[in-house]
This record gives sequence, structure tokens and C-alpha cells, in this order.
Amino acid sequence: MSRSPRASGYFRTGYAQEIALTQTRLERISLIIFVLLLAAFPFLATAFYLDLACQVFLASIGALALMLLTGYAGQVSLGHAGLLSAGAFTAGILFREFDAPFWVTLPAAALSGALLGVIFGLPSLRLRGLYLSVSTLALHFVVVYLGGEYESKRGFSTGITIDAPKIGGYTIYGGRIWYFVLLAFAAAALLICLNLLRSRTGRAWRAIRMHETVAEALGIGVAAHKLLAFVFSSSMAAVAGALFAYYRGFVSVEAFSLFLTIQYLAMVIIGGMGSLLGALLGATFVTIFPYIIEIGLLALPGAQRYASLLFAVNYAGFGLVMILFLIFEPLGLVGIWHRIQSYFLLWPFKHRSASGSRR
Repeated sequence: MSRSPRASGYFRTGYAQEIALTQTRLERISLIIFVLLLAAFPFLATAFYLDLACQVFLASIGALALMLLTGYAGQVSLGHAGLLSAGAFTAGILFREFDAPFWVTLPAAALSGALLGVIFGLPSLRLRGLYLSVSTLALHFVVVYLGGEYESKRGFSTGITIDAPKIGGYTIYGGRIWYFVLLAFAAAALLICLNLLRSRTGRAWRAIRMHETVAEALGIGVAAHKLLAFVFSSSMAAVAGALFAYYRGFVSVEAFSLFLTIQYLAMVIIGGMGSLLGALLGATFVTIFPYIIEIGLLALPGAQRYASLLFAVNYAGFGLVMILFLIFEPLGLVGIWHRIQSYFLLWPFKHRSASGSRR
């Protein structure tokens, strides 16, 4: 009788098992149950929770894009909010000026993101570390400045309004429909990332992140793959920005502050660097965290006195959580998940690390 490949931890006997999305019957059953729960959620949740779920899906697409660039290719970027705004403004401008439909604005946003990825990815061929991060930070200010100039010149003082998109003659309107649309886009982004990381390009990104010199010695085109990382990540981020614009119904530069970039960096750090699951967990945590802070403040006696401190407490709590994760849990939420998973896989046995400490 053949045993499960995970009967003794994570042992695998073939390449097919290594690349399979689900490897055991338990994983397949768990995936089916999870999909059914996702499908049933919009019929049970209130409007508030539907909006929260849609925010998580949008954040997941952007977090996956940044994880490809930073978590796998090892390239630092502080211009993620600029890429999101580029996609949002591309969709808004094309709709407002040319009345372009959804199936035109979305690919156009992806192309604009890819173009910005090429332009601002070129410095990565010569710069590293702090210098590279500063050059990508310029991307944010350039794109936001151009978007602000368009708003002021066209008289859109409160932002560019966008009508609800139409797909196949059906108007995407209402939280329940948007839930399924954004869930489909988030699932598609996850599948694209999974397959991309299993390809030669994904393996090359991992090698570059570990050591560029060794990767080049192995015959990997370091410059080309760095540029590809920026192109893929920027294109996906721009699509997330365009979806955000359609979901909210307007585009404004105020929605793409530098703090948004910090939030996305927090998603990959808190979730777990170098893990797609970490990107999803981080996106969920960072999206929900401000609401948890608000609920906690409102639960205190004399909650009205703390209403003016909500934003300050939110920022302070957000920074504190990042520091705690960096110090005490550098592997992020995905590290916690792997330890829980290993505990049940290896139970009743205990695993000891090489240093002798019990895990």
C-alpha cells in the first residue's frame, strides 16, 4: 500500500509531486471546502463584510505583484503606490476622454504598468540596495504628480469619476457581483504567479535573489531577468490599480499616498518574504488591521474622546506590529502557519533544529 508523500513530513518522490498544486487527498478536500466557503460568503455576509472582502482581493493582487519583485527577485521597490495609481489613472483617463470600455482600459493599464516597469527597472541593472529604492521612489512622485496635473487641468477637483464597467452586456454593480469579479481576478493572479515561479524565469529570480554572481556564473541573464521582474510586477500592480478605480468609481491622487507603498511592503514582510501564501496572508492582515484598531478603541470607556486619535493610533499600531514581526517572527504569518502545519504532520513526534532547540 503506497503511503502519502506527506506521511513523513514534506518528503516527495517525484517532480510531478513537487509542482502539483495539491499533493494529498486532505489538501484537495480542504481546497474544495475553502472554495465552497468563498462561494457562499457573499450570500451570508453584510454589505460591510462584502466591501472588506473586496478590499482584501484588491490588496492580494497588489501584494502578489510586489512579492514577485521583492520576495522572489530580490529587487527593492518603493514605487508600488505609483504603479497602482498609473493603472487607475490610465483606466480613468481612457474612460473619461475616449469612453473606452472595460475590456480596453484594463489591458491598457497593464501595458502602461509594463512600460513603467521597463523605464524604472533599467536603474536596477546598475543600482542596488538604498540607491535602487530611492530611484523607484521617484516613480511614485512622478506618476502622482502627473495624475494631479491632469486632475487640475481638466477640472476634476474631487477626482475622476468612472461609471460601472460592463462585461458581455452586464453591468458590474453591487457588492455581491464585485465580490465574484475581484475573487476571479485574485485567483487568476495567484495562478499566474504560481505557474510563473515554476518556470525557468521563476527559478532564475530565486537564484538572483540568493546571489547575483553565482546566478550569472550559472548562465542566467541577470540583467534581462531583473527587467522581467519589474515588468511583470508593474503590469500586475497597474491592473490592480485599474480594478480599484472601477470598484470605487473614481480616481484621485489622494488615494495613492506614500503610506500605501508602506502598507504593501508591510504585507510582504508581515505575511512572509518569498511566499505567495505569505502575500495573501499579509494582504488580509493589513487590510483588516485598521478595523480591528477602530473596534478596540470604540470598545474602551468614553470612546468618543478617542475618536480624534484614531488615525494616530492606527499608524502607531501599524508600525509596532511591523517591528514586532521583524524582531520576533521574521518569517511572518506564513512561518507561523508552517509551524502549525508541521506540528500536526509530525505529531506526536517533536522536531529539533540542528542547534538543539525544540520546534
